[in-house]
Amino acid sequence: MSIIGALNLINEFLFSFPMNAVWLKNLDLSYREDVPIPIPGIDEALIKVHLAGICSTDLELLRGYYPYEGILGHEFVGEVIDLQSDDPTSRSWIGKRVVGEINITCGKCKTCLRGNSTHCENRSVLGIINHDGVFAEYVILPLRNLHEVPASVKDEAAVFTEPLAAALEIQDQIHIQPTDFVLIVGAGQLGQLIAQTLALTGCELQVVTRYPHQGKILTDRAIPFIKENEIPQNKVDIVVEATGSPEGFTLALQAVRPRGTIVLKSTYKGDVQLNLSSIVVNEITIIGSRCGPFFPALNLLDTHKVDPIALIQARYPLKECLKAFEQAVTPGTLKVLLYPG
Repeated sequence: MSIIGALNLINEFLFSFPMNAVWLKNLDLSYREDVPIPIPGIDEALIKVHLAGICSTDLELLRGYYPYEGILGHEFVGEVIDLQSDDPTSRSWIGKRVVGEINITCGKCKTCLRGNSTHCENRSVLGIINHDGVFAEYVILPLRNLHEVPASVKDEAAVFTEPLAAALEIQDQIHIQPTDFVLIVGAGQLGQLIAQTLALTGCELQVVTRYPHQGKILTDRAIPFIKENEIPQNKVDIVVEATGSPEGFTLALQAVRPRGTIVLKSTYKGDVQLNLSSIVVNEITIIGSRCGPFFPALNLLDTHKVDPIALIQARYPLKECLKAFEQAVTPGTLKVLLYPG
């Protein structure tokens, strides 16, 4: 039998078995053992998931932030075990540890052609919009979405690549100088990553915390923090809102100075009441901020300029996903990880 024939037999054997996964349907979360292993299409990779992280967007999907049915999760690190491609050089991906960008784009629409592919008009989004996510034993992604993880970066750090990239997006959107007074409202898992990245700019930085363990992590990184009742009023040049709750925007608006900037990182279900008059009168700039660059994120992890491992509070096997989510929704919880098993 030829090598190709043997590989085809192995693939047929692999894909004949179901996999375990965390499934969301009608806002109800369940653990399933009967989900078919996904079959990669042309220029797609099949990835065995090593670790996956629960983030605030996953929790908001449970609350109905966006109508979604399927496998949740978009933060992961894994290993490429198979792929389909007409390019023989693509086989070099097999066996590599990878992380993956979450937007699956068409590359043909006007938005993609303008270079804004994360806002592709036809996009699907890993574990969020029309594409099964990573809370499973296996996931598929286009090869163009993959980034190899440097050998020095442990899985426990690599799993933070996507949220770290989101933190770095702020610096792609606005230029932060050492003379800027910057306040981060929210010291959860994303707020902590933002704090570590902004600390590298040399700006005057403060982070608003609610829980002692949040302050402890910041202290270990020599990053100043304050309590909610210590937020300066109308004094801050740049405020980053990363609380995950509508109340965070109110605090940000109180803190920002006239002609200052508010960067919004939170996504949550429902509407927010705004005092638009104060925004207009004080000429506040408001910037929405979402996905970010993976290469700089991996470089920061590789050079240990950012260390996210202290943010991990718990790890659960997929079969204990309900316990994992129960802990993840507990106020003050940082990162909860899932692993196959």
